[in-house]
Amino acid sequence: MTFDTLCISVGVFVKTMNVYSVFPTQSMDSHMRELLSFWIILTFFSSKTSGLACSSTLTNCCSDVNQSCFQVLPYSSSMLGGRALRILGLTLPPDGRLLCRFKGEIEQQGIIDEEGHPYCIAPLLYETGWISFDVSTDGTDFNRSGEYLSVHPSKADPTFEVTLVNSTLWQNYGTPNMAGQLRMTWNSSLIKSERVNVELWGYREVSRSPAGSSSLQAEISYLYSLGRNISNTGDFSFIPQPRERFSTWELGNIRITASPKSEGERNVQSLWSGGHVLAWHLEQSFRDDSSAWAQRKCLQWDDLERKLPDFLDELIDCPCSLAQARADTGRFHTDYSCNIEMGSVCTYHPGSVHCVRAVQASSSHGSGQQCCYDNTGALVLTGDSVGGSTPDRAHVWGSPPYGEPPRVPGFSHWLYDVTSFCYCCLWSDLCHIYLNHRPSTGCRRYQPPKAGVFGNLHFITFDGLSYTFSGRGEYYLLLSTDKNLSVQARTEQLKLKNGTLVRATQLSSVAMKENSSDVIEVRTAGDHLQVLRNQKILSFTEQRWMNLQGVFVFVPSPQNVTVIFSSGAAVELRLYDATMTATVLLLVEFSNLTLGLLGRMNSDPSDDLMTRSGEVISSNATLEEIFTFGAGWNISNMSSLFTYDSHYLLDSYFFPLSHDPAFVPAFSLPLKPDDPLAADMLSMCLGEGAQFCIHDTLISRSLAVGNATLRAHQHHQALMEALKPVVSCGWLPTPRNGKKNGTHYLQGKTLGFTCNEGYILYRSTERTCLKEGTWTGEQPYCFTDDKVGFFLGAFGSFSALVTMVITIKLHNRKQTRERKREPLEMVTQTQT
Repeated sequence: MTFDTLCISVGVFVKTMNVYSVFPTQSMDSHMRELLSFWIILTFFSSKTSGLACSSTLTNCCSDVNQSCFQVLPYSSSMLGGRALRILGLTLPPDGRLLCRFKGEIEQQGIIDEEGHPYCIAPLLYETGWISFDVSTDGTDFNRSGEYLSVHPSKADPTFEVTLVNSTLWQNYGTPNMAGQLRMTWNSSLIKSERVNVELWGYREVSRSPAGSSSLQAEISYLYSLGRNISNTGDFSFIPQPRERFSTWELGNIRITASPKSEGERNVQSLWSGGHVLAWHLEQSFRDDSSAWAQRKCLQWDDLERKLPDFLDELIDCPCSLAQARADTGRFHTDYSCNIEMGSVCTYHPGSVHCVRAVQASSSHGSGQQCCYDNTGALVLTGDSVGGSTPDRAHVWGSPPYGEPPRVPGFSHWLYDVTSFCYCCLWSDLCHIYLNHRPSTGCRRYQPPKAGVFGNLHFITFDGLSYTFSGRGEYYLLLSTDKNLSVQARTEQLKLKNGTLVRATQLSSVAMKENSSDVIEVRTAGDHLQVLRNQKILSFTEQRWMNLQGVFVFVPSPQNVTVIFSSGAAVELRLYDATMTATVLLLVEFSNLTLGLLGRMNSDPSDDLMTRSGEVISSNATLEEIFTFGAGWNISNMSSLFTYDSHYLLDSYFFPLSHDPAFVPAFSLPLKPDDPLAADMLSMCLGEGAQFCIHDTLISRSLAVGNATLRAHQHHQALMEALKPVVSCGWLPTPRNGKKNGTHYLQGKTLGFTCNEGYILYRSTERTCLKEGTWTGEQPYCFTDDKVGFFLGAFGSFSALVTMVITIKLHNRKQTRERKREPLEMVTQTQT
């Protein structure tokens, strides 16, 4: 029996109750074991709904699950709020009482529909992540708890978004040839009212502290209504007018609510538009001369930027190629506004086809890195194109603590990095000022991560050593005590489709944790992967990306999960024909700090088979010796990160030893000439990984299993190829009044330089990037004929002067040597 959701981890329960000392594993009576496992199972509850159970503990949840824990549907909402969250498993009279309290501080009245279904309205917040809340049905006792996921507005359900028709007109309204009506649309059925209000809300960051303090607070406020008590048709247009009083609010959102609600009332059911620059309501002077107005704003921003702390030095370098950027999943993630996979137009990065953003914001300033690439896969730099990679003072996804500027998701980025782009680059011709403060970082310091992989029965360590270990149990895939990172693997005996068990194992679950992060477990569940957070199943029906405590989880498909930790370490889990593989990506900072089945990462494969005691097993060891080595990396119950939420898991992994000493795999599998699988297998198992493909095909008697192994190995090889280190010599400027014939700055690339008509090139016409990371030749310059003559004449005079000085110095040295030699010669002559 399996359970979809649980209240409390068995591991936590056991540690709390100290059953390790009460019921020793080896001597536990079978009756006692059954009673204990049955009691533990009773603490779990199953649920077929999406969402997440409340953050439970032994005292506040498991005493009465149905009364104190609830789930909500939907389980996610934009951080702007306004979405009704239905509380599941609770029915109230339509005239009953319901009070909702979010984060222990935001209280509001709930809603009970005619059928008795209770709802809480998600509040407007300045943060993303799982938000806890409680409800009261008597107005006093908040004795029921739940959670919902607050997400970045760009990741919220688009069905609930107010669409700004012709976004270009909205963004540039008031500039030349940008006028007329502005239009918006929405799903009218989502507002349960015949008439609605259309409101404008603004965002800013203001000082709430005494004079002289630099502390800022985020503020989202109601400004004014664009339409009151209008018909809820799902379509509204208006001609905007300059608003002198509100023109200091340059960033905001449209909100639509039912007209019976008071204007500007917070935390009511509503629909929101995306954030945008409020060009359409700016003062009249903007419409009179938008370029001059924007130039003034750009220069003001320039002065402000000079006073703010520098954030560029703490940003990580970009990957040097598109292949590296897409493979380095621990540090970089697709920028959805410029995504080659979705065919999106890179509006703010013309000439680029794909951009990625650093997953983690910089530690001190909460800043973000953006890296963009052209159709050849080369990194695009702002020194060559306005569409180049630009870092951000405020990370677009925000960063903890989210509510503090400049770390507010979305809004801080728009305020610091997007409005200024409009001032300088879209509405005026001062883009060079913007790029001066947002220059591309380049990739000279970029170092790709190293990868270790566990696919089915086979391991490839971080240093590239391949071996086979087929133990049954739970083991340390990776252990780094210095970095407080633990990645654990669970294997189970391989079962064929006809139910036959064979003498081999396969990966079934991986659990991991770093420092004080949430515990993430990914396990097989039929034809898909299942993700658990702190022993609770996470649903990804609404969201593919979740930012959790100290860890991000990305699920692009049911067969693919990526777990990203704050250190930049990542674990990728993939499912190939029901066969699970795990790839661990580590940065160079982990060098010499790793142990476990994936070896010691130090570019030396000879010491990868290191036991717990520090003994190194030869890479030429027998399969039996390697089996003994792998068995030594089994985990203990006290250190286990796994969830045991079924009788099968308790009986198979929790109560027995974490390594099954009774299970002995098949070490040798000779290929018989008359084997009916031989022909098809040998035609399928070709190239890199062929030996693993053959091994798994024979042991499983399945071509599908062998093919899954081969595909997993090929994926790893492609990953290794993409993550190969490359040498960058850095950006070279184009000579003034000249041209540069390329923008590739990696080892082996040659750039040629020419001058415009009427100019002559001086110094190198070509420069080549060497493996040392330096360019051949000298930086070229372009001069007119007369300037070249003047320059050469001046250079000739300077050279003559230098020659004269050197000649005089040599003459003086010669005279000095002769004077020193004269007494010696006189002595010699006298002696003679």
